[in-house]
Amino acid sequence: MNEKVRTARLSILSNSGLIIMKLLAGLFSGSVSIISEAIHSGMDLLAAIIAFFSVKMSDTPPDKEHPYGHGKFENVSGVIEAVLIFVAAGWIIFESIHKIMVPAPVSNIEIGAIVMTVSAVVNFFVSRKLYQVAKKTDSIALEADALHLKTDVYTSVGVAIGLLLIWITGWHFLDPVVAIFVAILIIKESYELLRNAYSPLLDSSLTNDETQIISEVIQKKGFAFHNLRTRKSGHYRFADLHLSLPENMALKDVHFICDEIEQEIRGRINNIEVHIHVEPAGQ
Repeated sequence: MNEKVRTARLSILSNSGLIIMKLLAGLFSGSVSIISEAIHSGMDLLAAIIAFFSVKMSDTPPDKEHPYGHGKFENVSGVIEAVLIFVAAGWIIFESIHKIMVPAPVSNIEIGAIVMTVSAVVNFFVSRKLYQVAKKTDSIALEADALHLKTDVYTSVGVAIGLLLIWITGWHFLDPVVAIFVAILIIKESYELLRNAYSPLLDSSLTNDETQIISEVIQKKGFAFHNLRTRKSGHYRFADLHLSLPENMALKDVHFICDEIEQEIRGRINNIEVHIHVEPAGQ
């Protein structure tokens, strides 16, 4: 089992435990903000499960039906996760408005505050681990999962502070207000995730820095090139270009130069496949 899969499994286990804690605390206290956090963690769990299977599928070697590999499974999972988060936020806002219109007191505030604090601490460390592995392996699925948990840290802290204010002031209307604030943060999270996950599905180019590296490698060799095209699929990258070489150059020399360029690019950009079309200089 590779590092990406192990890390995705860690997220599943942590979210499962936090859902149980939050749901029990929410039902026991009657706090809609805690229940909204339980729903948020439920979405996190579903996202973690999707991420778990997507990272397994994305690492599957290319086959006849998918000659460019299965990297976009991670992007598809990111889009699904974003939609799920948006739906959860809508439900939280609906329930919060209902509680504002039909007020109900919150009890056992201390238990709720403790559960929210524990949740924030656990998700802080799990999110940090997910980000580390996501950056190391260039996994959009793990990055999406880490983003969920990072937002969960902020919302859990917000709910805990809201409960503390209710305990100090006795203003129970703060509970649904805090829940709406949580939902707004979740909507912002879903938008950022959707933007990051959906863009590669349209075969967007590599970053300017990565494109610049390709240009530098070729220009350093002293050759001209054009029609550079790049795209990304999961953590895999693809580039193709037209390289101009002297028309009287021996075929073996052409092959050597192309291999040298491809190897140097692969040495500076991870998981990239380069295709070079050679044509006589001046054409």
